Amino acid sequence: MTRRSLLLGTLATAVAAASRSVFGQESPSSFRGRKPGEEREIDTITVCWCPPGRFVMGSPPGELERRPGEDQVEVTLTTGFWTAKYETTQGQWHRVIGKLPGELTAELPGGDDFPVGNVNFAEAEAFCQRLTEHGRQSGALPKNWEFRLPTEAQWEYACRAGTTTATAFGNTLSSKQANFKGKSYNGAEQGPSLNRAAPVGSYPANAWGLHDMHGNTFEWCRDWYHARLPGGTDPDLYLAKRSATRSRVRRGGCWADDGWPCRSAFRLRFEPERRYDHIGFRVVAVQLLE
Repeated sequence: MTRRSLLLGTLATAVAAASRSVFGQESPSSFRGRKPGEEREIDTITVCWCPPGRFVMGSPPGELERRPGEDQVEVTLTTGFWTAKYETTQGQWHRVIGKLPGELTAELPGGDDFPVGNVNFAEAEAFCQRLTEHGRQSGALPKNWEFRLPTEAQWEYACRAGTTTATAFGNTLSSKQANFKGKSYNGAEQGPSLNRAAPVGSYPANAWGLHDMHGNTFEWCRDWYHARLPGGTDPDLYLAKRSATRSRVRRGGCWADDGWPCRSAFRLRFEPERRYDHIGFRVVAVQLLE
Protein backbone atom coordinates (compact mmCIF):
# COMPACT_ATOMS: atom_id res chain seq x y z
CA MET A 1 0.00 0.00 0.00
CA THR A 2 1.38 3.45 -0.91
CA ARG A 3 1.95 6.25 1.58
CA ARG A 4 -0.76 8.30 -0.21
CA SER A 5 -3.29 5.46 0.21
CA LEU A 6 -2.44 5.21 3.89
CA LEU A 7 -2.98 8.95 4.33
CA LEU A 8 -6.31 8.84 2.50
CA GLY A 9 -7.46 5.89 4.59
CA THR A 10 -6.47 7.67 7.79
CA LEU A 11 -8.31 10.81 6.70
CA ALA A 12 -11.48 8.83 5.85
CA THR A 13 -11.36 7.12 9.24
CA ALA A 14 -10.96 10.48 11.00
CA VAL A 15 -13.91 11.99 9.13
CA ALA A 16 -16.12 9.00 9.97
CA ALA A 17 -15.10 9.20 13.61
CA ALA A 18 -15.84 12.92 13.71
CA SER A 19 -19.31 12.29 12.27
CA ARG A 20 -20.00 9.66 14.91
CA SER A 21 -18.77 11.95 17.69
CA VAL A 22 -21.14 14.70 16.59
CA PHE A 23 -24.21 12.63 15.84
CA GLY A 24 -23.86 9.67 18.16
CA GLN A 25 -22.97 6.33 16.64
CA GLU A 26 -23.38 7.41 13.03
CA SER A 27 -24.11 10.39 10.82
CA PRO A 28 -27.70 11.33 9.87
CA SER A 29 -27.12 10.41 6.22
CA SER A 30 -25.94 6.90 7.08
CA PHE A 31 -28.85 6.57 9.51
CA ARG A 32 -31.32 6.61 6.63
CA GLY A 33 -32.39 3.32 5.13
CA ARG A 34 -31.43 2.14 1.66
CA LYS A 35 -34.48 0.11 0.63
CA PRO A 36 -38.14 -0.28 1.70
CA GLY A 37 -38.55 -2.57 4.67
CA GLU A 38 -34.89 -2.51 5.70
CA GLU A 39 -34.72 -3.25 9.43
CA ARG A 40 -32.61 -1.88 12.23
CA GLU A 41 -32.72 -1.65 16.02
CA ILE A 42 -32.97 1.71 17.76
CA ASP A 43 -32.80 1.46 21.53
CA THR A 44 -34.36 -2.06 21.41
CA ILE A 45 -37.18 -0.90 19.08
CA THR A 46 -37.18 -2.78 15.76
CA VAL A 47 -38.03 -0.38 12.94
CA CYS A 48 -38.51 -0.71 9.18
CA TRP A 49 -37.55 1.87 6.57
CA CYS A 50 -40.29 3.72 4.68
CA PRO A 51 -38.61 5.57 1.79
CA PRO A 52 -39.58 9.00 0.39
CA GLY A 53 -42.31 8.73 -2.21
CA ARG A 54 -45.69 9.66 -3.60
CA PHE A 55 -48.96 7.85 -3.08
CA VAL A 56 -52.72 8.30 -3.31
CA MET A 57 -54.23 8.55 0.16
CA GLY A 58 -57.83 7.53 0.76
CA SER A 59 -60.13 5.11 -1.06
CA PRO A 60 -61.65 5.10 -4.56
CA PRO A 61 -65.44 5.54 -4.88
CA GLY A 62 -65.99 1.85 -5.66
CA GLU A 63 -64.17 0.42 -2.64
CA LEU A 64 -66.45 -1.85 -0.59
CA GLU A 65 -67.56 -0.34 2.74
CA ARG A 66 -66.05 3.04 1.88
CA ARG A 67 -66.91 5.77 4.38
CA PRO A 68 -67.18 9.60 4.28
CA GLY A 69 -63.87 11.38 4.74
CA GLU A 70 -61.92 8.99 2.52
CA ASP A 71 -61.92 11.06 -0.69
CA GLN A 72 -58.59 10.48 -2.39
CA VAL A 73 -55.77 13.03 -2.35
CA GLU A 74 -52.24 12.90 -3.72
CA VAL A 75 -49.47 13.01 -1.13
CA THR A 76 -45.72 13.49 -1.50
CA LEU A 77 -43.46 12.52 1.39
CA THR A 78 -40.09 14.12 0.72
CA THR A 79 -38.15 12.37 3.47
CA GLY A 80 -38.07 8.75 4.52
CA PHE A 81 -38.76 7.60 8.05
CA TRP A 82 -38.49 4.51 10.23
CA THR A 83 -41.71 2.88 11.42
CA ALA A 84 -41.86 0.48 14.36
CA LYS A 85 -42.22 -3.07 13.13
CA TYR A 86 -44.77 -3.74 15.88
CA GLU A 87 -47.31 -1.83 17.90
CA THR A 88 -45.83 -0.52 21.14
CA THR A 89 -45.88 -3.32 23.69
CA GLN A 90 -46.52 -3.44 27.39
CA GLY A 91 -42.93 -4.60 27.89
CA GLN A 92 -41.60 -1.54 26.06
CA TRP A 93 -43.88 0.70 28.12
CA HIS A 94 -42.60 -0.84 31.37
CA ARG A 95 -38.99 -0.30 30.25
CA VAL A 96 -39.42 3.31 29.11
CA ILE A 97 -42.14 4.70 31.42
CA GLY A 98 -42.89 2.19 34.18
CA LYS A 99 -46.47 1.58 35.31
CA LEU A 100 -48.97 0.88 32.53
CA PRO A 101 -51.12 3.89 31.60
CA GLY A 102 -54.45 2.14 32.21
CA GLU A 103 -56.12 -1.00 33.45
CA LEU A 104 -55.80 -4.39 31.84
CA THR A 105 -59.05 -6.07 30.79
CA ALA A 106 -60.26 -9.50 29.76
CA GLU A 107 -59.78 -8.36 26.14
CA LEU A 108 -56.38 -6.78 26.83
CA PRO A 109 -54.41 -9.37 28.82
CA GLY A 110 -51.15 -8.55 30.49
CA GLY A 111 -47.86 -9.61 28.94
CA ASP A 112 -44.67 -8.06 27.62
CA ASP A 113 -45.52 -8.98 24.02
CA PHE A 114 -49.10 -7.71 24.12
CA PRO A 115 -49.81 -4.20 22.84
CA VAL A 116 -50.19 -1.42 25.33
CA GLY A 117 -53.74 -0.07 25.48
CA ASN A 118 -55.87 2.23 27.59
CA VAL A 119 -53.41 4.97 26.66
CA ASN A 120 -54.48 8.50 25.82
CA PHE A 121 -52.82 10.77 23.28
CA ALA A 122 -50.69 12.75 25.74
CA GLU A 123 -49.37 9.56 27.33
CA ALA A 124 -48.43 8.14 23.92
CA GLU A 125 -46.56 11.37 23.15
CA ALA A 126 -44.79 11.22 26.52
CA PHE A 127 -43.57 7.72 25.64
CA CYS A 128 -42.16 9.03 22.35
CA GLN A 129 -40.38 11.89 24.10
CA ARG A 130 -38.83 9.61 26.71
CA LEU A 131 -37.79 7.12 24.02
CA THR A 132 -36.12 9.94 22.11
CA GLU A 133 -34.16 10.95 25.20
CA HIS A 134 -33.03 7.36 25.80
CA GLY A 135 -31.99 6.91 22.19
CA ARG A 136 -29.96 10.11 22.08
CA GLN A 137 -28.27 9.43 25.41
CA SER A 138 -27.23 5.94 24.32
CA GLY A 139 -26.09 7.15 20.89
CA ALA A 140 -28.56 4.86 19.11
CA LEU A 141 -30.50 7.86 17.78
CA PRO A 142 -28.77 10.81 16.05
CA LYS A 143 -29.36 14.18 17.66
CA ASN A 144 -31.50 15.49 14.80
CA TRP A 145 -33.83 12.50 14.74
CA GLU A 146 -36.73 11.90 17.10
CA PHE A 147 -39.44 9.38 17.90
CA ARG A 148 -43.01 10.58 17.54
CA LEU A 149 -46.47 9.40 16.53
CA PRO A 150 -46.90 9.15 12.75
CA THR A 151 -48.85 11.72 10.81
CA GLU A 152 -51.99 10.32 9.24
CA ALA A 153 -50.27 10.39 5.83
CA GLN A 154 -47.20 8.57 7.15
CA TRP A 155 -49.40 5.96 8.78
CA GLU A 156 -51.37 5.16 5.62
CA TYR A 157 -48.23 5.22 3.47
CA ALA A 158 -46.56 2.69 5.79
CA CYS A 159 -49.72 0.59 5.98
CA ARG A 160 -50.08 0.40 2.20
CA ALA A 161 -46.39 -0.41 1.69
CA GLY A 162 -46.66 0.38 -2.01
CA THR A 163 -50.11 -1.15 -2.57
CA THR A 164 -53.16 0.62 -4.01
CA THR A 165 -55.74 -1.96 -2.91
CA ALA A 166 -58.16 -1.82 0.01
CA THR A 167 -55.64 -3.55 2.28
CA ALA A 168 -51.95 -4.33 2.13
CA PHE A 169 -52.93 -7.91 1.26
CA GLY A 170 -55.20 -7.02 -1.67
CA ASN A 171 -58.90 -6.18 -1.95
CA THR A 172 -59.87 -8.74 0.69
CA LEU A 173 -58.85 -9.35 4.30
CA SER A 174 -59.13 -12.64 6.17
CA SER A 175 -59.08 -13.00 9.94
CA LYS A 176 -56.12 -15.30 9.30
CA GLN A 177 -54.26 -12.19 8.11
CA ALA A 178 -55.26 -9.78 10.86
CA ASN A 179 -56.76 -9.84 14.34
CA PHE A 180 -60.36 -8.69 14.03
CA LYS A 181 -63.72 -9.96 15.18
CA GLY A 182 -66.47 -11.28 12.99
CA LYS A 183 -66.88 -11.11 9.25
CA SER A 184 -63.88 -11.14 6.94
CA TYR A 185 -63.66 -8.36 4.36
CA ASN A 186 -64.99 -8.75 0.82
CA GLY A 187 -65.46 -12.51 0.83
CA ALA A 188 -62.05 -13.48 2.21
CA GLU A 189 -61.57 -16.80 3.99
CA GLN A 190 -63.01 -16.75 7.49
CA GLY A 191 -60.45 -17.43 10.19
CA PRO A 192 -60.55 -17.40 13.98
CA SER A 193 -61.94 -14.52 16.03
CA LEU A 194 -59.96 -14.16 19.23
CA ASN A 195 -62.23 -11.45 20.71
CA ARG A 196 -59.15 -10.01 22.42
CA ALA A 197 -55.73 -8.56 21.70
CA ALA A 198 -53.01 -10.85 20.39
CA PRO A 199 -49.26 -10.64 21.02
CA VAL A 200 -47.76 -8.29 18.44
CA GLY A 201 -46.49 -9.98 15.31
CA SER A 202 -48.92 -12.88 15.52
CA TYR A 203 -50.19 -12.16 12.00
CA PRO A 204 -48.36 -11.71 8.66
CA ALA A 205 -46.37 -8.54 7.94
CA ASN A 206 -46.99 -6.26 4.97
CA ALA A 207 -44.45 -5.86 2.16
CA TRP A 208 -42.35 -3.46 4.27
CA GLY A 209 -42.16 -5.82 7.24
CA LEU A 210 -44.78 -4.08 9.41
CA HIS A 211 -47.12 -6.22 11.49
CA ASP A 212 -50.66 -5.45 12.69
CA MET A 213 -51.22 -2.34 10.61
CA HIS A 214 -54.60 -4.02 10.08
CA GLY A 215 -56.38 -5.04 13.28
CA ASN A 216 -55.25 -5.90 16.81
CA THR A 217 -55.41 -2.36 18.24
CA PHE A 218 -56.32 1.03 16.83
CA GLU A 219 -53.29 3.32 16.64
CA TRP A 220 -53.07 7.00 17.50
CA CYS A 221 -51.86 9.36 14.78
CA ARG A 222 -50.38 12.77 15.44
CA ASP A 223 -52.87 14.80 13.37
CA TRP A 224 -55.99 16.56 14.50
CA TYR A 225 -58.95 14.94 12.75
CA HIS A 226 -60.34 16.88 9.78
CA ALA A 227 -63.33 15.89 7.68
CA ARG A 228 -61.13 15.88 4.58
CA LEU A 229 -57.84 14.06 4.22
CA PRO A 230 -54.72 16.23 4.10
CA GLY A 231 -52.97 16.13 0.73
CA GLY A 232 -49.95 17.83 -0.78
CA THR A 233 -46.35 17.72 0.37
CA ASP A 234 -45.52 16.33 3.81
CA PRO A 235 -48.97 17.05 5.31
CA ASP A 236 -48.86 17.39 9.09
CA LEU A 237 -51.95 18.56 10.98
CA TYR A 238 -50.45 18.26 14.45
CA LEU A 239 -51.02 21.95 15.21
CA ALA A 240 -54.12 22.49 13.02
CA LYS A 241 -56.59 22.48 15.89
CA ARG A 242 -58.61 25.56 14.94
CA SER A 243 -59.94 24.02 11.72
CA ALA A 244 -60.41 20.53 13.20
CA THR A 245 -62.85 18.64 15.34
CA ARG A 246 -61.87 18.17 18.97
CA SER A 247 -60.39 14.79 18.14
CA ARG A 248 -57.14 13.23 17.01
CA VAL A 249 -56.96 10.53 14.35
CA ARG A 250 -56.88 6.81 15.00
CA ARG A 251 -56.20 4.18 12.36
CA GLY A 252 -56.03 0.46 11.65
CA GLY A 253 -59.08 -1.23 13.18
CA CYS A 254 -58.94 -3.58 16.16
CA TRP A 255 -59.85 -6.97 17.58
CA ALA A 256 -63.41 -5.79 18.33
CA ASP A 257 -64.23 -4.90 14.69
CA ASP A 258 -65.26 -6.74 11.57
CA GLY A 259 -62.75 -6.78 8.75
CA TRP A 260 -63.97 -3.72 6.85
CA PRO A 261 -62.78 -1.07 9.39
CA CYS A 262 -59.28 -2.56 9.07
CA ARG A 263 -58.94 -1.20 5.50
CA SER A 264 -55.88 0.94 4.75
CA ALA A 265 -57.98 4.10 4.21
CA PHE A 266 -60.39 3.73 7.14
CA ARG A 267 -60.10 6.50 9.70
CA LEU A 268 -61.83 7.44 12.93
CA ARG A 269 -61.60 10.31 15.37
CA PHE A 270 -61.20 10.09 19.14
CA GLU A 271 -60.89 12.78 21.79
CA PRO A 272 -57.21 12.94 22.84
CA GLU A 273 -57.89 12.85 26.57
CA ARG A 274 -59.89 9.62 26.37
CA ARG A 275 -58.56 6.07 26.53
CA TYR A 276 -59.86 2.62 25.64
CA ASP A 277 -58.41 -0.86 25.88
CA HIS A 278 -58.42 -1.32 22.09
CA ILE A 279 -56.49 1.90 21.34
CA GLY A 280 -52.70 1.86 21.37
CA PHE A 281 -50.00 3.26 19.08
CA ARG A 282 -46.75 2.63 17.22
CA VAL A 283 -43.83 5.01 16.90
CA VAL A 284 -41.93 6.40 13.95
CA ALA A 285 -38.41 7.85 13.91
CA VAL A 286 -38.15 10.97 11.77
CA GLN A 287 -35.34 13.35 10.86
CA LEU A 288 -35.90 16.91 12.05
CA LEU A 289 -35.66 19.74 9.57
CA GLU A 290 -32.58 21.93 9.76
